[in-house]
Amino acid sequence: DKAPLSKSLLLVPSAISILLTLLFQHYQKFFAYNLQAVKEDFQIWRLVCGRTICLDLKDTFCSSLLIYNFRIFERRYGSRKFSSFLLGAWMLSALFDLLLVEITQYIFGITINSLPSGFLGPVFALFVPFYSSIPRVQVTQVLGHFSITNKSLVYILGLQLLTSGSYIWILALSGLISGICYNSSILKVHRILCVPRWVAKIFSWTLEPVFSSAEPTNEVRVGMGATVDIQRQQRMELLDRQIMMSQVAQMRRQRQQQGGMINWNRLFPPLRHRHNANYQDHRPSEQGIPPPTEVSEEQVARLMEMGFSRGDALEALRASNNDLNVATNFLLQH
Repeated sequence: DKAPLSKSLLLVPSAISILLTLLFQHYQKFFAYNLQAVKEDFQIWRLVCGRTICLDLKDTFCSSLLIYNFRIFERRYGSRKFSSFLLGAWMLSALFDLLLVEITQYIFGITINSLPSGFLGPVFALFVPFYSSIPRVQVTQVLGHFSITNKSLVYILGLQLLTSGSYIWILALSGLISGICYNSSILKVHRILCVPRWVAKIFSWTLEPVFSSAEPTNEVRVGMGATVDIQRQQRMELLDRQIMMSQVAQMRRQRQQQGGMINWNRLFPPLRHRHNANYQDHRPSEQGIPPPTEVSEEQVARLMEMGFSRGDALEALRASNNDLNVATNFLLQH
């Protein structure tokens, strides 16, 4: 839902890669990422074909899983901004591929004629915004010292993809460098390498209806094999979310009618350091209200970049005592 470009990148290249591997093996030579042919014979079309379709099914599987996890960026920024990032990272990583190959040959004397094919440069470039903008939430610990977070699986997939080939580290390094360059506010690359609005409109009219998905229902299925306690816990969590969503919707309607901001403290009084004696029927007295917590403008800007309004970002940060992870998780869930 709300990620048609990610869905198309997940389905189309994977289907072509499977067909080339199983049925049309004699056409694989046209999708090989042959740098020697590009530099000596000026076969520029090999950059397009060789840097789009994977010829190794293991790389296809890992890159598809990573694109599936990175669909959150298309949902946050929109398809046009997400496609602009992929286009810019693809073009920059192609340049860095050639530079790194020449540097490797000059320093180590290693001649590299071909690299692993596939849409790998932009996939590695997506690790840059994933590391900087996705909050880290601890899930559990292994052996009491190693933390397992919501981002661990994605990093493991990236490590698996990194170790799948001999020269794939060049693609990974060029992708990371291109992601840093595109995200840099100093270089302003995103203003130059972007998808024009008229091109985005054409694709939204033609291809988006094909790859769009219906919005999922709010009802969450109980996992197979779940015990009675797990089923009860899931139903309680679902009920809590429904109650909280109704409260948030009610408060937002009141804010629209009164012109004020959401009273998050009514929903989450324990998050603010106030005395219980000041609460009567969830309404704090005027004398017991401490001065508002100072909020970092940088954190407010980061939340606004994710698509949240300034008012909601301010109140979420104040209610969470300036904890960006807690505020982001609540805003994403509601």
